[in-house]
Amino acid sequence: MGVDYPSFILSALCAIGGLMGYSRKGSVPSLFGGLGASLLYGTACYIMKSNGKFGIELALVASVILLLAGLARSFDTSFQKPVPLLLLALGVLSGGFYAKKLSQVQRALR
Repeated sequence: MGVDYPSFILSALCAIGGLMGYSRKGSVPSLFGGLGASLLYGTACYIMKSNGKFGIELALVASVILLLAGLARSFDTSFQKPVPLLLLALGVLSGGFYAKKLSQVQRALR
């Protein structure tokens, strides 16, 4: 199996987002959150590339964390700021993608 491009791209986006949040606003939570999510997606990508176990599940967990972070920040800003909405949208889309992918793999194993 080749590189899982969605997890690779999400890893890069999360790292860039965390670094941007830190450089623009001095937000340490953004830095650690972005780099942490990037690490999860990057690890999932590596596991899937090497045909290891639980790569899809790890990507799904990272997506749920991204979704929850976006939801929490969206509530705090009354759904008015673009960055929390972007986190929420990425979490929903990637979560749906990896949930579907996990379902397909489980069906194929039956």
